Amino acid sequence: MKPVAGRLILLSVTIVVSLVLFLPSTPLFSSMPEWWKQNLPSKGMTLGLDLQGGIHLVLEVEAERAIEIKMDRDVSNMTELFAEKKLKIESVKRTGPTEITVNLGEPGEKEAVLTLIDDQFPTLGGRSPSDRVLLLTLKADDAERIKKAAVGQALETVRNRIDQFGVAEPLIQQQGLRQIVVQLPGVKDPGRAKALIKNTALLEFKMLDEDHKVARELPSQVPAGKEGDILKEFGPQIPPDDEILFERSVDKETGRVTKTPYLIRKRVVLTGDVLTDARVSIGEFQNAYVSINFDNTGGKLFERITAENVKKRMAIILDDTVYSAPVIQERISGGRAQITGSFSMEEANDLAIVLRAGALPAPVKIIQDLTVGPSLGRDSIEKGIRSTMIAGAMVILFMVVYYRMAGAIADFALMLNLVCLVGALAGLNATLTLPGIAGIILTIGMGVDSNVLIFERIREELRTGKPVRPAVDAGYDKAFLTIVDSHVTTLITGFALFLFGTGPIKGFAVTLCLGITINLFTALVGTKVIFDLLNRRGRMERLSI
Repeated sequence: MKPVAGRLILLSVTIVVSLVLFLPSTPLFSSMPEWWKQNLPSKGMTLGLDLQGGIHLVLEVEAERAIEIKMDRDVSNMTELFAEKKLKIESVKRTGPTEITVNLGEPGEKEAVLTLIDDQFPTLGGRSPSDRVLLLTLKADDAERIKKAAVGQALETVRNRIDQFGVAEPLIQQQGLRQIVVQLPGVKDPGRAKALIKNTALLEFKMLDEDHKVARELPSQVPAGKEGDILKEFGPQIPPDDEILFERSVDKETGRVTKTPYLIRKRVVLTGDVLTDARVSIGEFQNAYVSINFDNTGGKLFERITAENVKKRMAIILDDTVYSAPVIQERISGGRAQITGSFSMEEANDLAIVLRAGALPAPVKIIQDLTVGPSLGRDSIEKGIRSTMIAGAMVILFMVVYYRMAGAIADFALMLNLVCLVGALAGLNATLTLPGIAGIILTIGMGVDSNVLIFERIREELRTGKPVRPAVDAGYDKAFLTIVDSHVTTLITGFALFLFGTGPIKGFAVTLCLGITINLFTALVGTKVIFDLLNRRGRMERLSI
């Protein structure tokens, strides 16, 4: 009886633990006392996108833009470096996606410029079509590295943003060379989530060109949607190094949206990659703004820029939209600044999220957009539960009819299998999807396979005239290796599906692997305990099988 007692205790503990783990996944958990919620598991299974609704997006990273952004930054850094070294340079411009043209003021500066470029810009290769012109081209290996890094960085940036957005059990993974799959179950505002993901969040600080006549002729405000008319009217007059960008304003009383045009220098004086933090704050007039902190390098640059441009206006630009264009009243030290604008608390919070999570290294475009409604998810759950009950009922009925009392014992093992499986899924905080439900239904069918093998072996032993207890023991012993072999081979298949499959296939693989492992326990331990209890002290002379 000692082995039976030990296995019986193990079986009882397994059932209790499974029920406790599964309880948070049921409506009953809300009525449990506080001490239970605080001291016992409080997080169970979550429903996947196909069961509770949400959005499914496939994003494509425009990796070529990452190269262009890198080349533009090289142009800016190169211009500052040449000025610092007091080299006579007429202009530095990006003349192609991977090409920079340097026009020399004097031919004698060529060697010094090439030496400086080789030292400070190792990713660029140079050639000289004439004495006064240098053509610098991004090396092919570095271009491929930048593209790959852009996709990887975009993946991490999207993941960081979604984590701060607060979506439970999101799926974010790379697909192919440049695509990112995003699944957000249970999202109530798909539009806001898409905007948060897609927003490039390229924060730039640029100076306004207030001395040019176009800046004085621009209207103070234009209705939203009329930006194209302004660009068409003033476009031919804009200097090559300037551009017109707009600030969005919303009238809080009428809700009317207007745009304020600014003539802004294209040269970036500071970028958002030197940010360390971004937080939402409330002003004295209860208006929301974003407070940003720079790192040491950014703080020093910001202090120098503000000191050199006192009484001038600096535009704070996010994704080519001006958020504010304040006048620099004095040198700003301490590495802090503010982004103000006529946005709501929610808009300010989203802006802070994308700034904290970092800028996307390149724009992304949504190439597939699928929204799953919660009603479809409820219908899937109902059909999944119904199919599980029907499959279970048919298996239970067949086992009782064909194997009689032994079949009833197998049905007990089947119920034990389901209890342990849902408990294990809840304990792992797994996400239940339609393929996962299919895996549970498959587990129901496989749950009796082992018992069928055992029962047929027991029948063979009983036909030879053996008593019930030796026949049962022999049946389990002879079927053991066959059962283990079949389960291990299926388990290997499940592991392969998990390692190499995508989201839905992984959900199926998790359910399948757990079901197989638990089935081994219920078949070899659960049913054997019942037979041993019935056979103790030789009380069982006949077995209904």
